[in-house]
Order: sequence, then C-alpha cells, then structure tokens
Amino acid sequence: MGVSRRAMQAIADSYGEAVRVATVGSHSALDIADGAATEGLPTLVLAQAGRERTYRQYFRSVRGPDGTLERGCVDEVWTYPAFRDLATPAEQERLRAAHAVLVPNRAFSSYVPLETIETEFAVPIVGARALLRIEERTERENYYTLLERAGVRTPPAVSDPAAIDGLSIVKLPHARRRLERGFFTVASAEEFRAKSERLIAQGTIRPDDLARARIERYILGPVFNFNFFFSPLAPRTDALELLGVDERRESSLDGVVRLPAAQQLELGEAARLPDYTVVGHGTLTVRESILEEVFRLGEKFVDATRSAAPPGIIGPFCLQTVIDPDGVPTVFDVAARIGGGTNVHLALGHPYGNALYRTPMSSGRRLALEIRRAIGERRLGELVT
Repeated sequence: MGVSRRAMQAIADSYGEAVRVATVGSHSALDIADGAATEGLPTLVLAQAGRERTYRQYFRSVRGPDGTLERGCVDEVWTYPAFRDLATPAEQERLRAAHAVLVPNRAFSSYVPLETIETEFAVPIVGARALLRIEERTERENYYTLLERAGVRTPPAVSDPAAIDGLSIVKLPHARRRLERGFFTVASAEEFRAKSERLIAQGTIRPDDLARARIERYILGPVFNFNFFFSPLAPRTDALELLGVDERRESSLDGVVRLPAAQQLELGEAARLPDYTVVGHGTLTVRESILEEVFRLGEKFVDATRSAAPPGIIGPFCLQTVIDPDGVPTVFDVAARIGGGTNVHLALGHPYGNALYRTPMSSGRRLALEIRRAIGERRLGELVT
C-alpha cells in the first residue's frame, strides 16, 4: 500500500497560497533554496545535526525592515539526529502544518528508505515519487530497463565477470560512504579478480555489493550531464526544456589523471585504484549539432516514464551521458529528480535556461517558477505525488 497521489494533491491544494519549499540539507539544497527565494517563496531545509551550520548560519535569510530579502536564502532549518528521522509521523504532521512541499534530491532518497518514501511519507513531493527507485541499479526495474524500452542507447552490459574481454566498468556502492561509488575499471576477468580482491581488502567495496554489481563496457569520451525540466503545466509540445549541462569532479580519480604517466606509476598500490567520489561539478555547453539528439533523448525518456509510472517525470531530471567522437550520446546514469551538479548554475542560471527565459534561470529557480505558477493557477496538485 503506497501513499495516494490523490491524498497528496488534496493536502497541497489545502495550502492555498501559503506554500513553503522544503528539501533535505545536502546535495542540491542551496540551488533549491536560492531559486525559491528568488521567486519569493519561503524556504525550509531539513538538516542532520552537525551538518546544519552551512544553512542555519552561513546562508540564513536576512531581511530588511520591510521584509525584503537582503542576504542568504534559507528561512528556516529543522535538525534531526539522522536524516531518516524527518519521516517520523510527528515530523510529517509538522511539515504539513508548515504547508511544506518537499523537493526530493539524492540525499532524500538515499538517507530515507525508499519503502518509507513510497508507503509512509504523507507529505506532498514536487516530482515523481514512484521514479526515485529506478536509480537503484540492483532493482529489477531500474533506469536501464526504462531506457531500453525507450530506445535510448546505454553502455552494453557484461553478463558475468568471466565474459569481460575489453575495457569495462564495475558499478557498485562504496563500502563506507554509501551515497558514493565504489566503481573500478577492468579489461579482463583476471584483472576483475585482482582489483576486486584489493578493493575489498582496502575496505572500498563489499563482497555482497560486488555480487550484485553492474558491469558494462566502458565508453570512451567526455561526460556531459544534461539537466532537463519537464512541465506538466505546459502544452506537451513546450513541456520539455534543456536548462544546462554539468560535469563531475571526482576524487581521487581527477587527481590521478592530472599526473603525468610516469608519476602515476610511482603511486602506491592503493592510490593506483582511484576512488570515484563526487566532490564537485563544473559547467559545460555542448556542440550545437548534438543538441537535436539530446532533445530526442529527453523526449524519449519523458514518454517512457509517463507510460511506466504515470504521471511520469515532473520537474527537473538529469541524463548523464558520454559522447563519442561521432557526437553520439550514450546514457550511463539517470537522476529522476534534480541533479547534483546544478549548484554550479545557481543565481547565474544555466546557459540554455537563460537563453530560453531571457533571465538567469537555474534549475532551482525554474522549479520555483513552476511552483509559483501552479499556486497562481490553483494547479499545485498537478506538480505533486
């Protein structure tokens, strides 16, 4: 038994115009809060104790005598011993009483159990609640199966370590930092065995995760993370927007690749197997002749989600791609909510979002603009699940 969308719509509609934008204090919270503040919506960050100062002190909202926002973007911070505690029945009631709509980010869907989100968390979510689970690669129905049905190109899967016969990547969680990756590359079955044994010994990966890992062919090329937005309030022909593009900065991978080959060979054994921990992002644009195919990918993904899990994707989502020398993108990861790299565009806006809206338009602001429009048209229920 899940949380009824109709019930969440009724709660959202009961808020009237007094809507507060809430999100978990990690990942993309500043982008979400900045966008909401820009559009005149009050903000609430749900933080874990010991990690709240960024929001409560350094980005707190400061208003003038007339109420004008002069500094910061976070109006209120609620803290919890652990992130999952925000989903207790008492806290759900508190969120509803505060007229909160929650914008999901990866921290929310990682720290709060998906089962809880799907069946117990009775707070309106701006986005596709049912699609958060597709990001789990170990699920039978995940973003790979969705993309396959949509006819979107993904890296070919390697069915078994014994079948590895070329450069491949093994995808599994980090042993200790579960939100991060324990990825590693291999070119043969023998290298798979040797590297996995060393990474297990180092405490980087776990044997049980390795048994369920996704192995796929490694696609050579630069990484482009395309940040889209889908509006259920717009006509279908105008509903899909490309806002911007980002790339990841990964430690210790990026540190290793910045070294000349001779120095890489001088590294200790542990350092030669780099971590793929995301520590930041950079902004990109893409060659315009590639944009046509990028929009086709976005449209295919939207249509697939609408068929697989109605009403489908709502608001921001991200398709993470590698582009080969022929300009062909391959999607290797999906975020069915706001992406982690959108903070590079807060306040300044995304390049393509700015071109579309003729004003700085970040993912957070675009989301807030949609919420504000829905409130004005009394259609907030169309944005929530």
